[in-house]
Amino acid sequence: MQLAQATVTVDLGKIEDNARMLVDALRGIDVVGVTKVTCGTPEIALAMLVGGVAALGESRLENAARLRDAGVTAPIWLVRAPSPATADEAVRVSDVSVVSEVAIVEALDAAASRAAKRYGVVAMVDIGDLREGMMPHELPGFLDHVATLPNIDILGIGASLTCYGAIVPDESNLGLLAGLAAEAEVQLGRRLLVSGGSSTSIAAVTAGRAPLTIDNLRLGEAIVLGVDPATREPIPGLSLHRDAVTVSAPVIECKVKPSMPIGTCAQDAFGNVPSFEDLGERRRAICAMGRQDVVPEQLTPVDPRVIVLGASSDHLVLDVEDLPVPPAIGEPIAFVPGYSATLALFTSPYVAKEFVNG
Repeated sequence: MQLAQATVTVDLGKIEDNARMLVDALRGIDVVGVTKVTCGTPEIALAMLVGGVAALGESRLENAARLRDAGVTAPIWLVRAPSPATADEAVRVSDVSVVSEVAIVEALDAAASRAAKRYGVVAMVDIGDLREGMMPHELPGFLDHVATLPNIDILGIGASLTCYGAIVPDESNLGLLAGLAAEAEVQLGRRLLVSGGSSTSIAAVTAGRAPLTIDNLRLGEAIVLGVDPATREPIPGLSLHRDAVTVSAPVIECKVKPSMPIGTCAQDAFGNVPSFEDLGERRRAICAMGRQDVVPEQLTPVDPRVIVLGASSDHLVLDVEDLPVPPAIGEPIAFVPGYSATLALFTSPYVAKEFVNG
């Protein structure tokens, strides 16, 4: 088999299976299927919807527009707040934004007025991860002001964990979120949804360590890659597919070479000073894919006898000494990518995307 260029293959049946398994495991919780790691790929979004997610989540307006242009009519959440200058586009392509700044909600209110529609917001509170979210003491004043805006619906209270500060959801921080939501319900006089984080919250919910009032989760990595982002290990009690996404790249060189570079070592193309172990002469292959396309440290070869040595911008260097037959020129070598590698692969225009089992 010959391969022309690096190619991501997505098994849509496995994406659908993962979504369905998670929706079934999280009974009573609405799942927002987050497609941002795949740049809003419509085929993946549709597989999530068939699997039972209640809405889709995107961080970039371009990706939300891509979904709408593909005919997706399901509710779309912006899981990164839009800037005020993009409020009109946000209202056009999405239904809900997570927000923490009054100025942004005011811009969304004005845009919703111009579009003659109502627009939903989820007030984000920082409960420890130090990414987006107002501090808890700011929430009452925020709600008081936003409640006066004529075209805005306050749908709920939410938080983000693990994505920046690597803080794991637990009884304490999720309990704080639930308590803030309960106080907000009293303040506004009605029921609010409680969006308790992302894929890292699944384990706490399924183990009974999360407050029962959490009724919304925003899940991306668990559906697409089948792992808990806090550990990159399988989620206990769930048999999720971990290979719904794979990437293959063609071999463009395969030769026996020394394992130690020859000469004086300086910085590589990315400002690092590499280190090498002298293992003598080894057969190594170069594949047509590099750091412009992928994070090589997050590639797991499908064949464990292949070892990823490193990459430059356009060349992926592999040790293939242990393969019984050297790979032929043009032959693909396959990998399962981690989160950062998947993000880069879907962002790169140089990597083809193909879908199977749709």
